Amino acid sequence: MKFKEIQDLTVEELRKRQRSMNEELFQTKMKLSLGQLANPLIVRSLRRDIARVNTVLAAKLSR
Repeated sequence: MKFKEIQDLTVEELRKRQRSMNEELFQTKMKLSLGQLANPLIVRSLRRDIARVNTVLAAKLSR
């Protein structure tokens, strides 16, 4: 997900996206620990996307 795409979202959409991505990260980590995940780099990209969402959310809330 691109940073520019995230900046265009509203605060409510960012919170919703944050919750869903955290749930997806949890599920992905569980699959990784069970050996069911074909590409472990998915975890890294999810963590980075969550960080992007958190950064934009903090910036919007501080205004």
